[in-house]
Amino acid sequence: MTNITSKNKNRHDNVYSLDDRRRAKVSVNDPAKTQDEDTAGNERLNILWVKVGGLWPANTGGRLRSFHILSQLSKKHKVTILTTHLPGEDPDALKQQLPSCHQVISLPYASPKRDSTRFLLSLLKSWFSPLPVDLYKNQVGDLQRAVLKKLNVETYNFCIADFLFAVPNVPLNASIPTIFFAHNVEYMIWKRLCSNESNPFKRVLLELEWRKMRNFELSVCKKAEMTIAVSQEDCDQLSVSAPGCAISAIPTGVDIEYFRPTDVLFKGKPFELVFTGSMDWHPNEDAMLYFIDAILPLVRNSIPQVTLTIVGRNPGRKIYDAASKADVHVTGTVDDIRPYVDQAALYIVPLRIGGGTRLKIFEALAMGKAVVSTTIGAEGLPLEEGKHIVRADDARSFADKVVMLLKDRKQRRALGMAGQQLMEEKYSWSTVANEFEARCRDILV
Repeated sequence: MTNITSKNKNRHDNVYSLDDRRRAKVSVNDPAKTQDEDTAGNERLNILWVKVGGLWPANTGGRLRSFHILSQLSKKHKVTILTTHLPGEDPDALKQQLPSCHQVISLPYASPKRDSTRFLLSLLKSWFSPLPVDLYKNQVGDLQRAVLKKLNVETYNFCIADFLFAVPNVPLNASIPTIFFAHNVEYMIWKRLCSNESNPFKRVLLELEWRKMRNFELSVCKKAEMTIAVSQEDCDQLSVSAPGCAISAIPTGVDIEYFRPTDVLFKGKPFELVFTGSMDWHPNEDAMLYFIDAILPLVRNSIPQVTLTIVGRNPGRKIYDAASKADVHVTGTVDDIRPYVDQAALYIVPLRIGGGTRLKIFEALAMGKAVVSTTIGAEGLPLEEGKHIVRADDARSFADKVVMLLKDRKQRRALGMAGQQLMEEKYSWSTVANEFEARCRDILV
């Protein structure tokens, strides 16, 4: 899945040139002098990992991906994590979950919510900044100072800026390479938001935001030594938009030991649909509002007894109101999504907006569930149509596919079993972490 576009960078804003830094690393990081080797005989790396928005609990797709990669990397390398946590989250729990990490530092920070005065102030200030508001509001002074302090006192092989939101807190002109870990093509999310917005005033604002996001995101690709995307599609998109930059891709993974079929499989509720995801992420909220309004009535015209459960943290008033009118169950935050997926006959992903890859689909497949998704919902996932997944992009065809599979237990079972086998064979987190490490090592050659 790797496709690297090379670049020859000669940046005048850096203290050291790229060649100088590589020569320095050969000297400082000579395994025979200063570092051990891992079990494969590779140099043991010293990694600084920076993330805004936390890692634990691992209850979002981005957190899950980063957490599992860090868990694997820290078993072989010296990893220092600098991150933030939300009110009510326990930073000590993160340390306990990542015992192999050299150091875990988590600072309290809550990004302004969209309906708050803090967000409005951030929006107004961002208009006088090259940063779009979604990045402007994630500048964390304490985190910026902690990053600089670490860079001043210790030598790292490289710094990982995890998500675009981390980048404003990381000095791209530092004396060590920065690797940008791009979980999404962020500007495409905002561009799709703009395309789906019917309010003319909001559409003008979103037009401004997605263009600012694109400019910043592509500038980061140019300044970083390497950009690692989470799908080949994202890699290709960024490579076209930022030609000459070093951009590669890794696959998405799933915890195949945790997400497994149970005795309930194929014995659950025969007309139950389920969706899982963070409901405070706008693409997920939009997907469920769209499904309840445009698709669910069509499904119930054919099968009146169909039920839907929406599982995920922080659903907003719009979701609760729509769910109440349509007799849809909304769980809110749960400790474990598996019982809800277990009970369902079918897993749905009707996303119209998004980027990156949907870990939720891999989790459902690992549990042996048949999945119906939009093309955007399954974007970037190497799944064969009709074998591992069923896709549909308009309300009528999506409803038809759902009805077809609810009525065909044999086909649901075939899809689920094929998807489960694929997950077990190719997409464990240890495999993904090895790919990630290999891409990181590309900049050290």
